[in-house]
Amino acid sequence: MKVNNRYCSFYYEDDPDVGEIAINPASTALLVVDMQYVFVTRPQIDNPTPQDLKRAELWEQYYQAIDSFVIPNNKKILEAFRARSMDVAFARIAALTPSGRDRSLVQRESGFNDLLLPLDDPLGAIVPELAPLPGEIVFTKTTDSAVTGTNLDLVFRNMGIDTVVVTGVMTDQCVSGTVRALADRSFRVWLIEDACRAATQELQDAELTILNNIYCHVISTEELLEAL
Repeated sequence: MKVNNRYCSFYYEDDPDVGEIAINPASTALLVVDMQYVFVTRPQIDNPTPQDLKRAELWEQYYQAIDSFVIPNNKKILEAFRARSMDVAFARIAALTPSGRDRSLVQRESGFNDLLLPLDDPLGAIVPELAPLPGEIVFTKTTDSAVTGTNLDLVFRNMGIDTVVVTGVMTDQCVSGTVRALADRSFRVWLIEDACRAATQELQDAELTILNNIYCHVISTEELLEAL
């Protein structure tokens, strides 16, 4: 059953039933995925080439979205969860070995995903606006999914968590992989459409439409806060 009429794919566009957004604070955790310097801050390049400038122009709309609403909405959600003493967790990408040979193949193939982030690399830190507080769990993963690459499933089960609110980047990669893995393990998942982001609006809309109503329910920050 869907909870709104946004991002409805072919499978659900004619479904007449619209349910309510209901969240039990006692069994719900927030999971913020990969909000790390390297993924959400503009790279600083000395003496950029024309190719560098062209690439920066292509990515500018992504960084504008990150700055204008993704980080601010994550802050609002974090504040809401903390104010209610609800569980908060983070996932981040980092290699456990200096060479990065512990990473899954998807994170060491040539191309966009080929990024080696040692555990103590400042580029791999979660941005200060969203920094974890003492007692909040940070899962370090070496693959896209925060579930497959960590002991998150076991930890959440031990804590009595059956519902996960997901935010972060990239919507079509690590966020998607995490949402699907959570759903496959029978967690109820709420994905916050304006607190996550893909590289382009086209990719964002496509991935939200693919995930919605099957692997999660896609809702807005405002809808989440009203439900809480």
